[in-house]
Amino acid sequence: MALSATMYHVQVNLSDVDRGVYQPLDLRLARHPSESMRYLLTRTLAYCLSYEEGISFSKGGISSTDEAPISVRDPTGVLLAWIDIGSPSAERLHKASKAARRVALFTHVELALLRREAATKAIHKVEDIEVWRFSPAFLDALEAKVGRATKLELTRTDGQLYVTLDGETIEAALARESLVEDAAGS
Repeated sequence: MALSATMYHVQVNLSDVDRGVYQPLDLRLARHPSESMRYLLTRTLAYCLSYEEGISFSKGGISSTDEAPISVRDPTGVLLAWIDIGSPSAERLHKASKAARRVALFTHVELALLRREAATKAIHKVEDIEVWRFSPAFLDALEAKVGRATKLELTRTDGQLYVTLDGETIEAALARESLVEDAAGS
């Protein structure tokens, strides 16, 4: 008998000062049995930090190879943003860059590993892919506080991320990275 997904109800008071987005979000997330808590948290944060009109989680869940885990579509259904999670293959990122105007990757994987994978194949507009990396320690601290029903405040300001749960604030730096190494080798 197949294991079923575990449901999470996360209520977020979002204050994304860097983008000027202030929104209460009421999320119901299905955690697939094969999905790690780090992945679920990264997926949740990606949705919140990318929030705009037309955003949605994929209908196929985390196992869908044909669609983004999170996407943004205009009212006519045109794909505006492909938001991926984790460590997608170079082929998947190439497909995403051809399909959407904007591609973002939210991850906890080491940047060097992502860059190594990205270098294995040509990726359309690889330099334009936004990479947002959460430290594993930050996600582990969140995991210790998040339950199946959670209320939190999420604030991004000046490249810092603050998550407040049960009166405790967990913070991390959040800067846009690239899959392409620059001349300085960063």
